Amino acid sequence: MSLKSWLKHAFAVDTDTAPPTEEELVLVERLCQEVVRRHMTLPAVTLLQSARPLNYLGSQLMQFFLPFVSAVTNADEYAIMAKFLERRDSVDILCDTLERLDGQAEQRKKDNTASASEESA
Repeated sequence: MSLKSWLKHAFAVDTDTAPPTEEELVLVERLCQEVVRRHMTLPAVTLLQSARPLNYLGSQLMQFFLPFVSAVTNADEYAIMAKFLERRDSVDILCDTLERLDGQAEQRKKDNTASASEESA
């Protein structure tokens, strides 16, 4: 192998990962529904995108605090989320889910507004 070809792939990161588990997807869906319900989609997506380089570090910090957090919350779900955040594509999955749920909420709002205006007419 030549030096040029070695340098070309010296810092390559393997992106072939298994798809998220069903538990992870359910937990992500529930978390994103809460964010959308509170109308915090835009700040959440902005925070996720800006903190993308610290994604793995954040997941390791969550693992560190697991013994303390388990005293006040569901440790199993917390551990699942910490493991999920170790994935390189976790930010993309979270942002896509947030945007999809926000779009659905906006569509329901438009439908409700349209049906309310039809009933009043």
